[in-house]
Amino acid sequence: MKFKLTKVEKDWILYDVGNSAFTLLITTILPIYFNYLASEGGISSVQYLAYWGYAASITTLIVAVLGPILGTLADTKDYKKPIFSVFLIIGLVACVALGAAKNWIIFLVIFIIAKVGYSSSLIFYDSMLGDVTEEDRMDNVSSLGYAWGYIGSCVPFVLCLVLVLGNEAIGISMETAMAFSFIIIAVWWLLFTLPMLKSYKQTHYVERKPHAFQESFRRLGRTFKNIRKEKKAFMFLIAFFFYIDGVYTIIDMATTYGTALGLGSTGLLLALLVTQIVAFPCAIIFGRLAQKYDGATLITVCIVAYIGIVVYAIFLSTQIQFWILAVCVGMFQGGVQALSRSYFAKIIPGEQSGEFFGLLDICGKGASFVGTTVVGAVSQITGSVNMGVGTIAIMFVIGLFFFRKTVKIS
Repeated sequence: MKFKLTKVEKDWILYDVGNSAFTLLITTILPIYFNYLASEGGISSVQYLAYWGYAASITTLIVAVLGPILGTLADTKDYKKPIFSVFLIIGLVACVALGAAKNWIIFLVIFIIAKVGYSSSLIFYDSMLGDVTEEDRMDNVSSLGYAWGYIGSCVPFVLCLVLVLGNEAIGISMETAMAFSFIIIAVWWLLFTLPMLKSYKQTHYVERKPHAFQESFRRLGRTFKNIRKEKKAFMFLIAFFFYIDGVYTIIDMATTYGTALGLGSTGLLLALLVTQIVAFPCAIIFGRLAQKYDGATLITVCIVAYIGIVVYAIFLSTQIQFWILAVCVGMFQGGVQALSRSYFAKIIPGEQSGEFFGLLDICGKGASFVGTTVVGAVSQITGSVNMGVGTIAIMFVIGLFFFRKTVKIS
């Protein structure tokens, strides 16, 4: 039977196409550009990796604190889209502002603001899944979001790549090429968000009450107090905290890692472009497999695969090995993210989706905070980026253990 998307499902998926362009930029070109700015400021490669990791950690910590509070507030009737729009604007403006930063410290500060806007918007976007589709369609719709996000983001990325790698041939400086790149990404992001802003309607909510902001804190307090009663959701949050650590850390630091190893920038960027291309069909495949096989089984497969990927990354030293790593990541990245999103959406109360996805974001961003901080710290202590990256394998193993416990809860 052919799976046909509704208009609101298509519009929701388009936001993945828009925001994924920013994701691809900050995980590929941006770290290389920061390395360029850091080198101009006399920063070594190991310090560069550590500072980039610390910036990512600060970002995730901020979002982890804001997420559940804003998510709870957004569950109030007609609040979700306006709050989403505020963080969208913050992300877009800061993205453009990155092009004006010439000093590496200022660049990191603006990057943190842009990433906070982007990451916060995703809390509300993910929680909208239950509003735009039905439970039996969630796995497929979620997977298609990631899939089209991967392939769609390649279009502005290629344009940016041409500008950055061909800046001398075009006759512009690296700084000018990057400034144009940030504008391209921001415009792309905005254009593919407009359809969802027009069609989305919040169908799961709690009624407005006087002093909605204070009420959101009270509801959040009740959620924290009662979360243990939602045993399946509670155990999943623990599992997610651990296994998504590795996923987000790899996404945040892949290019940084390769650059610190001394691998060529052009080869790294092209390898990560291949990751996006591979991830497109693989995310769709996982969505279709979820129609035949239990989503929990498929998530387990992805976690086990990631354990192997991290072990492989410990011994990475050449360009071709990085290409192999990029392909392997592409095969499982979309699957584990999409199926985790839809799996969680199925086991939580629909009218509390914002606050529960805010809690999920604490786990996801909190784990990423741990991961990027540990990678940066171990790299500095040992002087080896390989050892730093290798430490995240432990998180995958712990995550797998708790996830299998989650599955056993009825």
